[in-house]
Amino acid sequence: MEETLKDFLYARNYIRVKLKLTKTNHFEIYATLNGVKGLFILDTGASNSCVGFEAIEKFALKAKESKILAAGAGSTNMVTQVSKTNTIKIGRLKLDKISLVLFDLSHVNTALLNHNAQPVDGIIGADILKKVKGVIDYNKRYLYLKKLV
Repeated sequence: MEETLKDFLYARNYIRVKLKLTKTNHFEIYATLNGVKGLFILDTGASNSCVGFEAIEKFALKAKESKILAAGAGSTNMVTQVSKTNTIKIGRLKLDKISLVLFDLSHVNTALLNHNAQPVDGIIGADILKKVKGVIDYNKRYLYLKKLV
């Protein structure tokens, strides 16, 4: 019998989370940040996971000024803040002491709304995906995350 990707990864202590493909061809994922559920884009090209300024209160983020300027999604030199020591839960996997970049996501959400897609609270980026050895099954629309021991 042929082993599936699911079987292979489950045998190696991974969990699976369903992804939703949007009309803009992005994967969306629900995650709980500091105990509050939110909607995020899964973006392997984003070096850092991010949350929009407008969601600081929603997720009770402790924001501090940052000298780093963000770039991406058609915008450059965006002012940022940073929030450290956050807890994020994706599926059954909980991660502590997560740092997030905070910046104006309005250009992202405007583009999503223009394509009849839902606005998002933030972006799950490569920093988190690397930490949990993320594997994306694009065909079946699942994200696999390795349980941290």
